[in-house]
Amino acid sequence: MTSSTAADHGIALTERVIAAVEADPQRLVLDYDRFVGPWVEGEAEPVPGEVLDGAVFPSGRPLPPSLRRWLAYDSSLLRRSGWFRPAEESVRSWEFAPLPLGELAVVALGEGWGAPFGALSERFDECFLLPGGSDSRRVLATGEPDAYGEYPVFALDVDDLPCIELMYPGLDVYLADTAGVIGRSGNGYSALAGDPRYSRRMLTQARRYLAGELHELCLDWPE
Repeated sequence: MTSSTAADHGIALTERVIAAVEADPQRLVLDYDRFVGPWVEGEAEPVPGEVLDGAVFPSGRPLPPSLRRWLAYDSSLLRRSGWFRPAEESVRSWEFAPLPLGELAVVALGEGWGAPFGALSERFDECFLLPGGSDSRRVLATGEPDAYGEYPVFALDVDDLPCIELMYPGLDVYLADTAGVIGRSGNGYSALAGDPRYSRRMLTQARRYLAGELHELCLDWPE
């Protein structure tokens, strides 16, 4: 595995993803889940520049650079994933619709499996669902950004005991891996912690969000 270069992170990496998607925008995002659909449905739907210029999350946290660049290209994938409020419910166009982790887990996994993640909602108070997983889900959680201005992407797994595990150091790497732009070796959700390109970012996010661990069991079952 090669060492890290500027092309492996942030906007530069996101540009590589966009180039790959533009070559075949109707390619399925997930080969194993046709319900997610293609990367771009029909024509790309960019968020207008004047909207993106002043855009922040509802918490006031800044958008990561990868998201800002991706939305300048297309918004349809994230809209399908529930990132924006439906037009009839929104007083403004492009209004973000995050949820605390517990609520998002219930939406994505159902009440029974999603409920244990409620104990983490105070720590992860602004989350967005991303495509990926069968008995697991991918979630971006905002908070303190890393050196590239990115927020981590976690896997919520319920195959055995409910568990949250760091999977990507940022949306930039999630997009690149999902689109097949970067090679990925190793098994397990947090395999990128052993990748020289991303190990430093992964360990930084682990310290900030999971007390230095790569995963955390969610054993706080509600009564």
